Amino acid sequence: MLRRLYSWVLHWAETAYGTWALFLLAFCESSFFPIPPDILLIALAVAIPKRSLYYALVCSAGSVLGGCLGYLIGWQFMVGIGEKIISFYGLSAKVEYIQGLYMQYDALAIGIAGFTPIPYKVFTISAGALGIDFSVFVIASLVSRSMRFFLVGWLIYRFGSEIQAFIEKYFNTLAVAFTVLLVAGFVIIKYLF
Repeated sequence: MLRRLYSWVLHWAETAYGTWALFLLAFCESSFFPIPPDILLIALAVAIPKRSLYYALVCSAGSVLGGCLGYLIGWQFMVGIGEKIISFYGLSAKVEYIQGLYMQYDALAIGIAGFTPIPYKVFTISAGALGIDFSVFVIASLVSRSMRFFLVGWLIYRFGSEIQAFIEKYFNTLAVAFTVLLVAGFVIIKYLF
């Protein structure tokens, strides 16, 4: 089923509605859809590398707005809808762990989930359910999701289609490495200042 969804998402890159599909995919993925928008972002950006930063902007905007929907689901509908979405992905046991992260690191936890392959939707719903400050949530989401999508967009803008295979093959590893460096930077700043 996921393979068919993946192919369906990719087919939008070949249509005149690719940009709208990218926005909607990013929006939906941030609150309930299983396929990450990176796939369509890469396909569109490789097709027209000069527009890759524009596609990154569209993807970032859709993702942050979709994250706000996820927050709303958690805030208002956790019992009815939010728990079903989390259960569908088999992540119910992770909610307690995520609660602990939020209590300790709120913005950093959202930022890490927004940048890495960790299911961002679980964090958006949990943030609403736990009543994380909405402005902190939006700012952390805006920064992390934009960093993620603009990094992909910039790489394609800079290196063209040659970078596509590299990004697709090593995206998870690159995201984790960047996150480790980001967290290390925060730790260093904390101890220096």
